[in-house]
Amino acid sequence: MIKYKMRKGILLTLFILSFIPTSSFNQKSTSQNEKKQEDFRVIAYCLNEGGNIEKYEIDKLTHLIFCFTELKGNKISLKDSEDEDRLKRFVELKAKHPKLKVLVAFGGWGCCETCSDVFASDSGRKEFATSVNDLLKKYNADGIDIDWESPVIGGYENHKASKDDKANFTSLVKELRNILPAKSEICFDANSFKTYIELSIDWQSVMPLVDFVNLMTYTLPSNVKGQTGHHAALYSSPFQYESADIAIHKLDSIGVPMNKMIIGAGFYSEVYENVDSVNNGLGRPGTSKSSIHYKKLFETFKEKDGYEYHWDSIAQAPFLYNKRLKTFVTFDDKKSVSLKTNYAIENKLGGIMFWNLKYDTFRAGLLDAIDKQIKTNINKTTTNI
Repeated sequence: MIKYKMRKGILLTLFILSFIPTSSFNQKSTSQNEKKQEDFRVIAYCLNEGGNIEKYEIDKLTHLIFCFTELKGNKISLKDSEDEDRLKRFVELKAKHPKLKVLVAFGGWGCCETCSDVFASDSGRKEFATSVNDLLKKYNADGIDIDWESPVIGGYENHKASKDDKANFTSLVKELRNILPAKSEICFDANSFKTYIELSIDWQSVMPLVDFVNLMTYTLPSNVKGQTGHHAALYSSPFQYESADIAIHKLDSIGVPMNKMIIGAGFYSEVYENVDSVNNGLGRPGTSKSSIHYKKLFETFKEKDGYEYHWDSIAQAPFLYNKRLKTFVTFDDKKSVSLKTNYAIENKLGGIMFWNLKYDTFRAGLLDAIDKQIKTNINKTTTNI
């Protein structure tokens, strides 16, 4: 009888104890998943959107980047009072969304005409960095995004570029890091093609100083100038060599930390005319016509008007083709941005960013698809545990 009671007591104790580590482990895994979700950045660039900013699903963002500031002399400056009002509206969102960080983008395509000269001197870089600090303090913004397009190789029309830009960019980032408070974030935008990666940035010197780099893996050049391709391909294919994946592998091979790389998505399309029907227009000669925002994409290019949806399973990218009108359309959609989000999570990248929040729908758009994929991956991790 005593043995039976002892055995019964031991079994009962073991039964109770069996729940303790499981409960503790589940709590730990839940907090780890929450931490992983917080560490994964979802970054929206936003240009020329003020009054409607509250209508977007801001709670699904970690960062909102105001676009753009410019140079006035050697100092950073807002362009006008309307931009000042927009920036104030962005920062006001932090009251409702306390985890949101609002960064200020400097430069942009066509807005760095004097960058090469200003950032060539110690005094120019110091004056600029000091003005950045003043602006961030004044508007309670959380950091600076540098969009110099592009050191050494140039970009917009006849804007000056110099072989010294590479070293000067490094010195600029060092100056910003020295002057800005430690809590202020510093990031920069980078093209993802080979020439930029090899010539424009001293990656080993710059990356330890910045929080992350935003890879502009959209508006990718096609294999042959004047031919169609995927402007935002995830993977390389016979019709599109440049891709997010190949750029990330290039950067990884030279020691750029994966967790500081942010994959890019384009919330817009690129449209080509006079494209013949071979391969449904993919990889064919054509004339670049226009760009249509994602929110207007399917009301502009309707199936009833002859636009057929196609999916490139190698590039992991969609496109539309209209045989009668000889029109080709390349874009990101919910499927492709979900795959990019999954790629970023699986490869332990720092997050995903996109241009431009204004091009998305207020609800149930591409941002929502990104958010759903993040939650899917978290649920998958929890289930596997």
